[in-house]
Amino acid sequence: MASIIEARNLTKTYNNFIAVQGLNIQVSEGECFGVLGPNGAGKTTALKMLYGTSSITKGELFVLGLNARKNIKKIKREIGVVSQEDGLDFDFSVLDNLLVYSRYFGIPRNQAFKTSKELLRSMHLDNYMDQSVEVLSGGLRRRLVIARALLTEPKVLFLDEPTTGLDPQSRLWIWNLLLGLKRKGITLVLTTHYMEEVERLCDRLVILDKGRTLCEGTPQELISTNIGNEVIEFHVEMSDIDYHLEKIRDRFEYQVFNNKIRLFIPNTVPAKDIMSSVSSDNIIIRRASLDDVFLKVAGYDLNTDIKDL
Repeated sequence: MASIIEARNLTKTYNNFIAVQGLNIQVSEGECFGVLGPNGAGKTTALKMLYGTSSITKGELFVLGLNARKNIKKIKREIGVVSQEDGLDFDFSVLDNLLVYSRYFGIPRNQAFKTSKELLRSMHLDNYMDQSVEVLSGGLRRRLVIARALLTEPKVLFLDEPTTGLDPQSRLWIWNLLLGLKRKGITLVLTTHYMEEVERLCDRLVILDKGRTLCEGTPQELISTNIGNEVIEFHVEMSDIDYHLEKIRDRFEYQVFNNKIRLFIPNTVPAKDIMSSVSSDNIIIRRASLDDVFLKVAGYDLNTDIKDL
């Protein structure tokens, strides 16, 4: 499939701080590409360079076959953006928020009115058309922002943590919506720190940490290559960690996180065959996940707050 986005050694620095370092990605037409990482990893900065609101310090970027340094205005006409900040105007109704936005792109009013109403119906927001944005819940506002991004019928939709702060029901609704957009052929690029979001939506992803690329591939490739099929997880007393590690140190790959030990089980070794090496009453055998991948390649848990490192 043709590459709709290609970034080569994409780098962003602020004075002496490197926010994104040497990002290399290719996004194929019609796929969902994810950028996964903790808060402070550089996800938003990377996305802003991709959709043209943050300048590129170094590297090359092509979107829809166009050089982003030379053709950013043309590119912006063909893409949609759902940023972390909603940017909705509480002085206008739900419908008027879309109509005002359409003027920035020179969409004729009749066309904008028709398209806006269709989008609001598809987002189940038609009952709120004439009401203030202020009455909408967080999940409904997110739907409105996505509707706004779709006004221009974009070929690529960029979404920066689209479900952060939403309740599980709203999150699931948006996941299903995005899967529907993907089936229509819209290319999706999203940032997230939710593993389940990536595993449900993304064909491929890159994992970032502190501006660096740790690994790239399909979710299953990254899990299989770095971890295997299963993980044995057990808790021990802090004073007994050395005792337990002595049994496994030379036999298996593992990580210690607080008083928890995780054993990464190769695909060729059934987890049950390793149980004799583990002496604990609190043992869990579970399917390997992207969180395990991140823990292994970054050295700390994906859910650890960056300020605690």
